[in-house]
Amino acid sequence: MRMGVFIGDVSGRRTTVAELVANARAAEAAGFATGWVPHIPYSLDALTAMAVAAGVTSRIELGTAVVPTFPRHPLSMAQDALSVQAVAGGRFTLGIGPSHPSVIEGMYGLSYARPAAHTAAYVEALRACFAATPSANIVRVDGEFYRFASMLEVPGGADVPILVAALAPRMLELTGRLADGTITFWADERAVGDHVVPAITGAAAAAGRPAPRVVVGLPVAVVADVDAARSRAARLFKAYEAIPTYQRILGRGDSADPVDTAIIGDERTVARRVRRMAELGATDFLAAPLGLDDDSDGSRRATMELLASL
Repeated sequence: MRMGVFIGDVSGRRTTVAELVANARAAEAAGFATGWVPHIPYSLDALTAMAVAAGVTSRIELGTAVVPTFPRHPLSMAQDALSVQAVAGGRFTLGIGPSHPSVIEGMYGLSYARPAAHTAAYVEALRACFAATPSANIVRVDGEFYRFASMLEVPGGADVPILVAALAPRMLELTGRLADGTITFWADERAVGDHVVPAITGAAAAAGRPAPRVVVGLPVAVVADVDAARSRAARLFKAYEAIPTYQRILGRGDSADPVDTAIIGDERTVARRVRRMAELGATDFLAAPLGLDDDSDGSRRATMELLASL
């Protein structure tokens, strides 16, 4: 199982360009296999951030976790992704997802109709875009959701792996059938082992596709005072309780409480739970490191050091 870490913050803190550069360099120097950025309204554009991170690293794989699909036409997304891939020299993976009604309808003012069907069409359109070559650089898509014909050629661009944020059964099925893997968040050990891995690997096998990547994302904190850390985490995770998608995946786990699902504890507890994900079929672990002790910087640093050692 490859170990990865968010290099853009997901806990509410704002990540500046300087911090992104420092985080990318630190993750590569620490030996992490992957570094990821979210796409959230109070931080940097994810694809722009990837280009910046690619320019200051040389080995680490870089990925988005995840870019919402509804606001971006797949042709535009593909050109952006191919451009990042040209900077990254083949180290970039595009993580996408339909996001949530509160984001697409509430923030963007767009329709969130038929998200699974939309996502399937989006992945197919991206595949067509990534298949364009200098000798045949006209992309044609003629489907229910997207119809377009356009030239597309990015110097230095190369095919981009596609991961989809998939938690529900239908999303996992279409991801296994069409994409290269999934990125989950708030799926604990039971949800990963009993639901996510069997659903996506079964769909990929049925479609004759290679075994998919399963990137399991969770908040992680090495702490000295577990009770105090859990109390801080409860306040931090409050917003997730209002998102039905996350409530459903939490309901497939051992607890519907995000605090229980997050990996919070001493070094031994954290290491045991992370290693368990590999046993259950996760190909990648994606940590959102948090500082939940009184010494938040010390807690975050201890978390990063333990994860790097794994």
